[in-house]
Formats: sequence, structure tokens, C-alpha cells
Amino acid sequence: MRLLLTICLLLLAAPARADEGMTVYLRNQQDRAVVVEFRSRTTGTVWPGKGRVYLLDRKERKSVTLGCVEGEEICYGAWINGNDRIAFGVGPDDDLECEDCCRICVAGTTETIDIGAP
Repeated sequence: MRLLLTICLLLLAAPARADEGMTVYLRNQQDRAVVVEFRSRTTGTVWPGKGRVYLLDRKERKSVTLGCVEGEEICYGAWINGNDRIAFGVGPDDDLECEDCCRICVAGTTETIDIGAP
């Protein structure tokens, strides 16, 4: 029991590691809900992964943390919830051309992405 308590205390006291990824602050600029996912051009990792997406209601703002590796290129794809023909970034199939939709993972930083900004 004492060993378990010691381990728990050590885990709580351990400093956060700088290589745990970066935070992305999403701002939905649309009047409709959008869904978002992130893809690594470097490793192929998808966030949130396993067929899931991040949902942002109309005009909602949300922060997500990506467990990326320092230097990894991450791109976002977003689309109107229920209508993937209206897409932003690289889109739902990662096949759209885009400007400013990819970021380089820098551990411990925060990036802001305005989805569907005019």
C-alpha cells in the first residue's frame, strides 16, 4: 500500500513533458455546426482517430490537445456537420488544396484555427 501511495505521489509531482504535443484553439466561424479532424502529413496519425471527429456547434470555440511529435506537420480538415460538400482546410478526405491549414507541431504551444473564416 505504501509503495502504491509513493508511486501516485511521484506521478503527481512529475513535471509535464515538453514533447506531449501542442494545443489547437478552434473557432467555428460558421452559422452551422462543423466537424474537424487533424492528420499528420509526417506520420499519418489522425486526431481524434478511430472514426471520431471533433464537433463544434455554430460559433463555438474549443481547445484540443494533439499528442504530436515535435516537427510533425499537422493539417486540419473540417466540414459542415452532415454536409461534407462544404469543406475547409484539407476537407474530409484530405484531398483539398488549402492555404494556412497546416501547422508544425511545437511542443507546449497553442495554435489558433478559424474554421470557415470569410
